[in-house]
Amino acid sequence: MSYSHLSFWYDAFMSHVDYTKWATYFERTCNMYGVQANRVLDLGCGTGEWLLEMHERGLTAVGVDLSEQMLAVAQAKLQEAGYQPLLYQGDMSDLPPVGSFDVVTIFCDSLNYLQDEDSVTRTFAACYNLLTKGGLLLFDVHSPTRMEAFPGEVHAQADEEVSYIWHSFAGEDPLSVVHELTFFVRQQDGRYERLEEAHFERTYTVEMYKEMLKQAGFADLTVTADFTNEPPTSKSERLFFSCRKV
Repeated sequence: MSYSHLSFWYDAFMSHVDYTKWATYFERTCNMYGVQANRVLDLGCGTGEWLLEMHERGLTAVGVDLSEQMLAVAQAKLQEAGYQPLLYQGDMSDLPPVGSFDVVTIFCDSLNYLQDEDSVTRTFAACYNLLTKGGLLLFDVHSPTRMEAFPGEVHAQADEEVSYIWHSFAGEDPLSVVHELTFFVRQQDGRYERLEEAHFERTYTVEMYKEMLKQAGFADLTVTADFTNEPPTSKSERLFFSCRKV
């Protein structure tokens, strides 16, 4: 499911997210595998924060996202910073022919937005086909522990222009959640318009992800947790996977 209303205020609502943590993980992992990441594809690129990080590090980075609104924000952001980004609108499980890459990234739990196991499997296969030999797929997902903790959570933020309330509920599928978002957007006459959208996320066990990656042809798999070099535990909230095309 793509972002629509949220795209215009996404950066403001997510200002607490430190994207340099993903940059550190990216550089550390590429060094560990001995891969020179000259050309990178970012799936689920959103408003382009990670793309901007990569451009500032001198990398050639291409972004794909399902949401045209998010891509419009990313386009404006990167152009304002002096870059001419290559951005494509599309589903990561059915990728357009966007070239070949040294590394493919799917960060900030973007993979969790896919609806079912088949979509994840097709995404891994598409990533494999777009990678050069020896190239890396890097992604992170919510752990089963985190997914089970979401239901019942409520988050809210308010300012003069836009406010939101975020409710999370258990989904119908195993290890899934539905986030229901309600926005109140200030209009020119001072009144507030109410907008709503819902987002579905689903995760799988480490063993299931490993099997899907193996089916796609990936090898040299490493799994860590929560931006560390340590393997996941029952308390881990974010799982990081890295693997190589052989």
